[in-house]
Amino acid sequence: MSSAACTTCSSTAGAPPAPTQAHWPAVAALALGVFGLVTAEFLPASLLTAMAADLHVSEGTAGQTVTATALVAAVAAPSLPLLTRNLDRRAVMLALTVLLVLSNGLAVAATSLPALLVARVLLGVALGGFWSMSGALALRLVPTDRFARAMALILTGVSVATVCAAPIGAWMGEQWGWRSAFWAAGGVSLVTLVFQLATLPPLPPRDRPDLRVLAELLTRPDVRVALLAVLLVISGHFAGFTYIRPLMENVTHLSVGAITGVLLGYGIGGFFGNLVGGAIAERSERRAIVAGGSLVALLAGVLLLGASSVAVTAVAVVLWGFAFGAFPVGFQTWIVRAAPDQAEGAGGLLVAAFQVAIASGAIGGGLLVDHVGAHGGPLFALGSVTLGALLVWRYGPRPAQA
Repeated sequence: MSSAACTTCSSTAGAPPAPTQAHWPAVAALALGVFGLVTAEFLPASLLTAMAADLHVSEGTAGQTVTATALVAAVAAPSLPLLTRNLDRRAVMLALTVLLVLSNGLAVAATSLPALLVARVLLGVALGGFWSMSGALALRLVPTDRFARAMALILTGVSVATVCAAPIGAWMGEQWGWRSAFWAAGGVSLVTLVFQLATLPPLPPRDRPDLRVLAELLTRPDVRVALLAVLLVISGHFAGFTYIRPLMENVTHLSVGAITGVLLGYGIGGFFGNLVGGAIAERSERRAIVAGGSLVALLAGVLLLGASSVAVTAVAVVLWGFAFGAFPVGFQTWIVRAAPDQAEGAGGLLVAAFQVAIASGAIGGGLLVDHVGAHGGPLFALGSVTLGALLVWRYGPRPAQA
């Protein structure tokens, strides 16, 4: 990996100067944006059964609403930094939040699967663009030595969203129908828009990525390994997470109330996992990802063997949430440290890989669920996450590179 180390050193030397003071309110605005996006993205996982019944489709087919969002985000992530490279980043982020508001409104009004897919496509555009630029903007808002901490704060939005979206979405869906959860998500997105208007400073374009930059980034060993690791680890995670409710309903035979409680535990686990993952990633993003991946693979095996037990399933799902918390901050820290001179372009590639992985997990998990039953999600997760963790352990960045 000596060539990777050289690549990292040279790219760091060419990086623009970091700010000397931290703009924490602006970082918090990005965290709130992430919270709104992830809340909307994760809602189908907690509402899948109700959505499928209402739209008269199978659970595997309803799960493709996740696929649609992921595929669009995979295209939007590398494309939007290029298409908006001459625009102030503050204006771009606000426009993406407006798309989030529209997506939630259309989801509320959807009466068929195609109509819901339109809403999820808009969400994919917002998701891909926001994620691709968030790491680069964090790099411009805080000093270099506080970047991992800033990313951990931004990604706390993911953790809080998993605490709220899954259990509250399941509870609201049971009380007032699945559309009520998207009403709530729409309210959150409006609050997000107002807070960003108040706190985000002007952020003139700086990196100006183009297709040649993206091609050059793919020649860097660290970048290539990070993207492949994302494809393996994240596809495995989302194959398990997207179809966790059918597993708890059909194998563990939990009530809706019990499922809500378990998903709340998953979200709380993710919140603390993000904090622990951020602390580890400050020292070694490789160890953060490997630790999270190893635990997810272990828990997938536990669910394959013991999902009929209420206690085993509940503990496994909560710990799965904790393990997942290490992934976003670990991969974001890795990619920005690998290419600080082109952070937006590298962030776009990372998000594209994330979304392709999410789509792959949703498709692969859906096929297995429809053909072999509810154990299909954990089965996919076990194989894919294990391979990803081994790849990161062997080729991931060492502390000296960071």
